[in-house]
Amino acid sequence: MAKLHNLGFPRIGEQRQLKFSLEQYWRGEIGQQSLLASAKNIRTNNLTYTQGLDFAQVGDFSLYDHVLDTSFLLGNVPERANHKDENLLDSYFRIARGRASKQDCCGVSAGEMTKWFDTNYHYIVPEFTADTEFSLNAERFLEQVKEAHSNASTVKPILLGPVTYLWLGKAKDGVNRLQLLDQLLPVYQQLLQQLAELGIEWLQIDEPALVTDLEDEWQNAFSKAYHFLQQRQLKLLLATYFGGLEANLTLVSQLAVDGIHIDAIRAKSDIEAILSLLKPHQVLSIGIIDGRNIWKTDLNNALNFIEPIADKLGDKLWLAPSCSLLHVPVDLALEQNIPEEIRQWLAFAKQKLTELTILGKAINCGRAAVATELEQNAQCIASRQASCLVHNQTVADAISKITSTDSQRQSPYKERAIIQQRKFNLPKFPTTTIGSFPQTSQIRKLRKAFKQGELTNANYQEKIKHEIKQCIEVQEQLNLDVLVHGEAERNDMVEYFGEQLSGFTFSQFGWVQSYGSRCVKPPIIYGDVSRTNSLTLDWTRYAQSLTTKPLKGMLTGPVTILNWSFVRDDQARSDTCTQIALAIREEVKALESAGIDIIQIDEAALREGLPLRKSQWQEYLHWSIDAFKLCANGVQDSTQIHTHMCYSEFNDIIEFIADMDADVITIETSRSNMELLDVFDKFAYPNQIGPGVYDIHSPNIPSVDDIVALIKSASEKIPTEQLWLNPDCGLKTRSWEEVTPALDNMVAAAKVLRQEMY
Repeated sequence: MAKLHNLGFPRIGEQRQLKFSLEQYWRGEIGQQSLLASAKNIRTNNLTYTQGLDFAQVGDFSLYDHVLDTSFLLGNVPERANHKDENLLDSYFRIARGRASKQDCCGVSAGEMTKWFDTNYHYIVPEFTADTEFSLNAERFLEQVKEAHSNASTVKPILLGPVTYLWLGKAKDGVNRLQLLDQLLPVYQQLLQQLAELGIEWLQIDEPALVTDLEDEWQNAFSKAYHFLQQRQLKLLLATYFGGLEANLTLVSQLAVDGIHIDAIRAKSDIEAILSLLKPHQVLSIGIIDGRNIWKTDLNNALNFIEPIADKLGDKLWLAPSCSLLHVPVDLALEQNIPEEIRQWLAFAKQKLTELTILGKAINCGRAAVATELEQNAQCIASRQASCLVHNQTVADAISKITSTDSQRQSPYKERAIIQQRKFNLPKFPTTTIGSFPQTSQIRKLRKAFKQGELTNANYQEKIKHEIKQCIEVQEQLNLDVLVHGEAERNDMVEYFGEQLSGFTFSQFGWVQSYGSRCVKPPIIYGDVSRTNSLTLDWTRYAQSLTTKPLKGMLTGPVTILNWSFVRDDQARSDTCTQIALAIREEVKALESAGIDIIQIDEAALREGLPLRKSQWQEYLHWSIDAFKLCANGVQDSTQIHTHMCYSEFNDIIEFIADMDADVITIETSRSNMELLDVFDKFAYPNQIGPGVYDIHSPNIPSVDDIVALIKSASEKIPTEQLWLNPDCGLKTRSWEEVTPALDNMVAAAKVLRQEMY
């Protein structure tokens, strides 16, 4: 009998209960016990969704981030977060966000944040030094195991593996992370022993680093780690996901584990190879349900693939989603506004587990046992394939007319820079922001009232114009050099654009965790994409009318729209990206024609879409950079094109970033203390750059001295005439009480720099 299990479930709750409880705690409105009670309710509710599976997972829940949880589990807590006579939770939130709560007087530098492999989830980077020591702090983890045990018959804990944990981290003083493995492994061994004493039979140990290109020393670390851990009283299911094992396949087959999980959505070819290497006692877990997208599984096609494997493996076959369901919304049943024809093509986390149980029943009892379900599924799959909603001949015709000159600026950057400086006459170290300003409760109420029909379009527009006017006034009072309109009308930098483009549909409750309490609601791209109306023109033109200073038109780039959406899987992602690029190109031209001479096209997600294997980088970067250039380069030399990238460790792709040929690029660097700029020691970046000087993911307010120091550090690597001052990212999630003094300090820092360096 094949067994069914899950690698992880969304932890935010059906109605984002975790988000609201966290933010209440941070504001000081509830205490620790209330927060923990809310978290327990979500975990208990999540367990109900595992009915029908052979295991209930535990350890996939987190109050902020599972990698940060692992750091605290292993006793790897940065010294700056520890304060005498303080509870561990406040230390935890200090590293997560710089401050435990509004009342916290002990703000610190938050832990560096970056993307979890090639997803839109962010994790807090573990920090290592030569003095790092590990000690087990498993009380909370074991409490959750006991809690799950009391609500489910068979529990499978989930734990981030030791080698991937080290691989994900950063050495702060040059220490070789692998030198820490010897002292880390006994801590893992201790935890495994304690889990065995609780009666745990199987532990899922996640090692997704195995789907990346590993140097010999890291491959050897895996062999060493699992040789050390083989003396244990429980069984290990080694879980890999997000890609194929490729050169690491033989390595994995030789590790002392009792089972191996393979992502068959992204690495189907690994299955046949691993079958020939599987040891007689080992189970093979096949990730047959897509854990990263929201389309229904073609169940009959999936059965065609796994039935022969089931015949061979019998009860050594396990079935699961490809990865944790953290990356999809919770429940499609909550959705009322998605058109029914499209809705029948979709499956969210709960529905994916239902699909899994259907597959399990078909394998264990025969297809006849689920004949009705399989027929209904087949009808939905056929409906999507035949739907007239999906394809648009006009879009196909436009794509066919693209030429190479469409992606080229009229003149090289050096010539454009002279023209633009003459036009804008900006000072040294020009100041600007990334685009969004605080989305206050008042703005959110306005948008909700408008969507619910409680405000007329005319009334809504007037009220949003009032918000834009106030935003412009604040920026002028702060004396910023290049202004933005603040994006009061936008719910999300991707969803807003998708709402005005063809080929998109939207959920009401399709929230997915990005980091901490930050949730996003990705649009769903179901068909060909085109621009049928203006996207931003009216709001931008109105904002420019309020000021004589230059104002940036704010657009989201095609690669970011693609990577932050649930994308159709019936054509190449590159084709969908080109369609979006053509739509954005039309908006860029409209803005320029309206007199908007600075246009920012955000590509925040360019780096995260990079394949995990370097052998696949060239293809991705070719079409993604081409898409950016297609949308950005149909303008005059006097029009200044900006782009923004957040949390993008782009040192290894800097030549491609330069090839984008944006006049100005802004990037995140404050959390890494400008470490991301090390690449400029060897690479002379040709255009202008704004290294972020203000960490918008923390409530901490940067001082003038801190900002000056950061820019002086940057000036050691980049000529001062190329440098801008700006926050790391948009200010949407911050309050005005935080934003205004932070930007005031940024402008003051620019004045200091102009005086001291010129």
